[in-house]
Amino acid sequence: MKKDTVVILDFGAQYNQLIARRVRESSVYCVLLPYNVSVARVKSLRPKAIILTGGPASVHKKGAPKCAKEIFELGVPVLGICYGMQLMGHILRGKVGPTRRREYGHAELIIDKKDRLFSGCGKKENVWMSHGDQVLRLPDGFIRLAHTKNSRIASMYHPVKKFYGVQFHPEVVHTPKGMRIFKNFLYGVCGFKPEWTMKSFIHEAVKNIRTQVGRSRVVLGLSGGVDSSVAAVLLSKAIGKRLECIFVDNGLLRKLERQYVADTFKRHFHMNLHVIDAEKRFLSKLRGVTDPERKRKIIGKEFIKVFEEKAKKLGRVEFLGQGTIYPDVIESVSAKGGPSSTIKSHHNVGGLPKKMGLRLVEPLKDLFKDEVRKLGRELGIGAKLIDRQPFPGPGLAVRIIGDITKKRLDVLREADMIVQEEMKKYGGYKNIWQSFAVLLPVKSVGVMGDERTYENTCAIRAVTSLDAMTADWAKIPYDILGRISNRIINEVNGINRVAYDISSKPPATIEWE
Repeated sequence: MKKDTVVILDFGAQYNQLIARRVRESSVYCVLLPYNVSVARVKSLRPKAIILTGGPASVHKKGAPKCAKEIFELGVPVLGICYGMQLMGHILRGKVGPTRRREYGHAELIIDKKDRLFSGCGKKENVWMSHGDQVLRLPDGFIRLAHTKNSRIASMYHPVKKFYGVQFHPEVVHTPKGMRIFKNFLYGVCGFKPEWTMKSFIHEAVKNIRTQVGRSRVVLGLSGGVDSSVAAVLLSKAIGKRLECIFVDNGLLRKLERQYVADTFKRHFHMNLHVIDAEKRFLSKLRGVTDPERKRKIIGKEFIKVFEEKAKKLGRVEFLGQGTIYPDVIESVSAKGGPSSTIKSHHNVGGLPKKMGLRLVEPLKDLFKDEVRKLGRELGIGAKLIDRQPFPGPGLAVRIIGDITKKRLDVLREADMIVQEEMKKYGGYKNIWQSFAVLLPVKSVGVMGDERTYENTCAIRAVTSLDAMTADWAKIPYDILGRISNRIINEVNGINRVAYDISSKPPATIEWE
């Protein structure tokens, strides 16, 4: 089944993924590509519409990102956002120049002409601006749709070609009618129907997996996290017992994690699950290592060795399944020289396909995190797993500052379990991106009973975020924090002081290491 597709060309926008999410939230399929993608590649996707993102550049600056003029000759509607509107004006021979003063933040949009784009909007709407250039003269055939106090042309359109430009950012929450504007463009202008759902995705994904894999077997590294779990269930639905899942217990997991994963995938989903007890092996390699980057490298390298050893014992396997999701793909493109700044690179099982001669099957590579959760629910995966907070690949190793020992891991496991229990009781677990305990290499004096103690300090970290690119510390009620602190100090031997981390990302990171 051919998907009606929106192609989004990225010009380095801070909000590039957010634009894609807004399209997906409208139940319309889209792909995000770098601005300099070939016209042939765009044509091959047979797009029904094109969106040009914003970006930090000026169209007149040397080396400014520009798409091919042929993009405007494909006969499909185009929506230019901020820089995308300016580029449209520039390429189509309008005039673009600097504003008298930079317009940043809230602005009042005054709509001059009610076109389908602004259907359901009032005469005046609040929008979010972020620009230093603007369209000063409309290209031939264009009509002004709206203006602001600072921008004489804040929106424009070509009624015949269905080219639209908006100087503001409809994708951000600061533009209250932004979602309506997207839907007006997608449904009213382009003729899309809201047909791209998780049910339709499952049908298509199962068909694609079966076509790609044939009668071959697939091995997948199952972590118990949302992405790998959903990938495993989807692959199992497509190929059944020809999926072999490997779960490596590296000794750096949360309390009862191994038992939970085994119960879920062996007993509930009846999958081929191979549980490898590698705790001693990993802890031996990590003994005396305190540098965070060395920890990560050792854990990653050892995981590949353990995984490879077990995979070889399974006999002939031709494919490696991975829970790669769409932001991973976008960030990998960025890391290879795409227009957006690289903030992080993904950490799926790097090196395995090449080393083992396996071909990749990545059934979630077109989905955002929230879509993966929706898919999981559609596949019948329970809320306990689907609503899990992200857990770092290196596990508790990056939540113990300093040397890693089994004793310190056990102390942290107990403290972390209390954090999880209390956050779930509080009801804020689902609304918080991550909440966890960190064991610090700091001891302090305390009094417990009638005796003085000299024990470890534990830090609690809890953040709110949409995508982990930025995060703010969570404003958890004091009584909840007090209960967490009281339980940890009273129930966990080895901790007599609890601190709460109130730093945001940036400048801090979410994890401590």
